[in-house]
Amino acid sequence: MVRLDRIYTGGGDRGETSLSDGTRIPKHAARTAAIGDIDEANAAIGLARLHAGEGEAAEILTRIQNDMFDLGADVSTPGDGTDDEGGAVLRIGESQVARLESEIDAISADLEPLKSFVLRGGTAAAAHLHHACTVARRAERSVWAVAAEEPVNPNALTYLNRLSDLLFVLAREANAGGTSDILWQPGLTRG
Repeated sequence: MVRLDRIYTGGGDRGETSLSDGTRIPKHAARTAAIGDIDEANAAIGLARLHAGEGEAAEILTRIQNDMFDLGADVSTPGDGTDDEGGAVLRIGESQVARLESEIDAISADLEPLKSFVLRGGTAAAAHLHHACTVARRAERSVWAVAAEEPVNPNALTYLNRLSDLLFVLAREANAGGTSDILWQPGLTRG
């Protein structure tokens, strides 16, 4: 378990931060931005969880929030997945991706078929889930920016892609199974 005795260290006062392996990088680096976007997605998921009430959706979102810390640790650890002593480091695994896919399939099976793009909104829970979906998509773009420069765990990228899909179907579920989704009407306000 992690123990944090002090919240501030002063180590970042000169514009750098430490990765999991102790490497110092600029706070404006692509990897730092990706870690921040993952953290922001986790916070957005927490807000959605607050509005989801009790039940399966809240349980799914709680598991995802834990996964998001795993994901942040993964992206915060450069390299091939081993530490200096040859031991394994925390990485997002295929089983975490498979769980998201299974949840997407189960939720999607009961949703109203889509007939148009969905405007992001509806119930409070749906609106927060839609927002979390867009933040997760930004986190995915940020991790892809890191992957363009250096190796990144492919499961981390796949996880983020599936996560945005899961948040989208959860938002539709929160809108009465998609029956009260607000659908895009192309050209509706054009004169």
